[in-house]
Amino acid sequence: MASEQNQICHEKQRLQFCLLHSLNNLFQQKDAFTRATLNSIAERLVLDDPEKEIWTPFSLVFKPHHNSVTGNYDINVLIAALEGRGKTVIWHDGRNGASAIDLNDGLLMGIVVNVPVRRYGGLWKSRHWIAVRKIDGVWYNLDSDLQAPHCFKDCGEVREFLNFIINHDGQVLLVKNDNTQ
Repeated sequence: MASEQNQICHEKQRLQFCLLHSLNNLFQQKDAFTRATLNSIAERLVLDDPEKEIWTPFSLVFKPHHNSVTGNYDINVLIAALEGRGKTVIWHDGRNGASAIDLNDGLLMGIVVNVPVRRYGGLWKSRHWIAVRKIDGVWYNLDSDLQAPHCFKDCGEVREFLNFIINHDGQVLLVKNDNTQ
């Protein structure tokens, strides 16, 4: 197992770039996405928005879709980045639980979850992006906060993890390959 995990792309958390790390972990490729790529996507989303916000001095740092200092990109950047690579993002209806997710669907590339987190002794509330992906027939939690990828023993354990996420105010997004390719 250790030699297999050495071959798995697992970027570690830096600042609030968890969306960047989760995308690279999902695609299993370092620099599949870069900070510049995601910044460009965020800027394009602002330009495409017919109801653009009025510019303020805070706009240099706190942009509509990301924080230009720490990262912290939003769901719109995630969806645009994935759709730009021919992926479809489906927001899983948490009312159905994880049992409704077909983990053996041939089009399912992976799963991205967004969870609430508290840092600095609970003073800082934020959200964190995590990629979950099946690699060589094994599901892995590729959370950038982990020291190494966590291997799930089976689909039941993956579903337990996803149900825990859903039951604790987390969001589950299914990332599928476009079936027309």
